[in-house]
Amino acid sequence: STKLKLLGCDVASFGDNQPKPDDEDVSEMVWDDIKGGIYRKLIFNKDRTKLRGGILVGDAGDYAQLHRLYQTEGELPENPAALLAAPSARTGPVEEEEVSDDPAAQICSCNDVTRGAIADAVKELGVDKATLPVLKQCTKAGSGCGGCEPQVKKILAQELEKLGGSLSNHMCEHFPYSRPELMALIRTDPDIDSVNSFEKILAKYGHGDGCETCKPAVGSILASLVNDVIIDGERNALQDTNDRSLANMQRGGSYSVVPRVPAGELTPEQLIALGETAKKYGLYSKITGAQRVDLFGAAKYQLPDIWEDLGKVGFESGHAYGKALRTVKSCVGSTWCRYGVQDSVSFAVRVENRYKGIRSPHKMKSAVSGCVRECAEAQGKDFGMIAT
Repeated sequence: STKLKLLGCDVASFGDNQPKPDDEDVSEMVWDDIKGGIYRKLIFNKDRTKLRGGILVGDAGDYAQLHRLYQTEGELPENPAALLAAPSARTGPVEEEEVSDDPAAQICSCNDVTRGAIADAVKELGVDKATLPVLKQCTKAGSGCGGCEPQVKKILAQELEKLGGSLSNHMCEHFPYSRPELMALIRTDPDIDSVNSFEKILAKYGHGDGCETCKPAVGSILASLVNDVIIDGERNALQDTNDRSLANMQRGGSYSVVPRVPAGELTPEQLIALGETAKKYGLYSKITGAQRVDLFGAAKYQLPDIWEDLGKVGFESGHAYGKALRTVKSCVGSTWCRYGVQDSVSFAVRVENRYKGIRSPHKMKSAVSGCVRECAEAQGKDFGMIAT
C-alpha cells in the first residue's frame, strides 16, 4: 500500500486492489467522476463485511482511515457504500482526518514506520532536539514520497505537547520566522537597501551567525527579490556548489553545462559554438527534452573557460540546477506551421526572459503551443499557454 501526490493529484492504493479473476469472494464499488477528476474503487468480500483493498485517484483524503479498516479488519458501516464517496464530495463540512492513536498503526507506507516508532523517537530526542527534519532522518518517516509528512508533523506536535513542549515553525534557531514569513517581511520592507544582504537581514530579523539551513534560504529569497547577480560579493557564499559553478554536478564529481535556449531558438553561430566547445573539452553532448543542449563531463577547473567560450556567442546559464524556471518550450507556431494560430516562439522567449532567475519552491517548466494540436505539450508542464 502507498499514498503519493503526482502533479497535485492524490494517488493511493492498499490491500488486494486487483483480485484474481477466479476469486469469488469479491464485491466491488466504483466512484468515477470524470469531470471532477476523481476515481475510487473499493473491494469488499462478497458479504461486504470486510474491506479487502482499494484504489483512490484524485481524492485520497481518507486513505489512512480506509487503510486502517483494511489492516485491522475493522467493522464497516451498516451501508459500506458510505465509504465510497470522496471526502470532498460529502455533504457538510469536511472534517480533518485524525491520526490514529494505535502505536501499531502504519504512518509511512514507503518505509513501514508505525506511530509507535515515531513517538518513541520523539521521546528519545526530547523537546529541544525533536524537529521534523531530525525526526524524518531518524525514523525515515516522510522521507519517501512525502505523502505522510502531514501525519508525521501532527504526531510530532502531539508528542511534544505530552512532553511539555510545542512544535515550532521557525526556519532555524537564528530566525524566529518560517520561510514564507521571512520572505514576506523582506518583500514588504520599506527600505530595500536594509535587507539586500544576508548580514543585514540577520541583523534586522534574526540573531547569531546563521547556519546551513538559513543561509541557502535567504540566498534564494535574495535571488528572487534583489535584481543583482547572485554570485557577486557576499551572496556567492550563500549559494550551493551548482549555483556557484553555473553547472550541475553529476556522478563522479564532473559537471554538466546547460546554456539557456529560450523557446529552443539557436543561431548558426551558437550551434557551431556548442559543437566546438564540446569537441575542445571532450564533453558528451545530448539534446534534452526541454529543447536545450546538455554538455556532460566537464571538470570544475574547466567551467570558467567553457562559459567564456559560450558567452562569446550570447549564451548564459540555463539554471538546469536551480529551484527556478528551467525553460519555456515552444513549437514553431504561426511563423512556420500551417496549423499555427499565433506566434508561440516569440511569446515563449518573452515568458522565459521575464521569469528566468526567479526562485521557486521547486524547479518549474513551461511551454507555449501555437494551436490546440499542442505540440509543445503545455498541459504537461507546471504552467503553460495554448493559442486558440
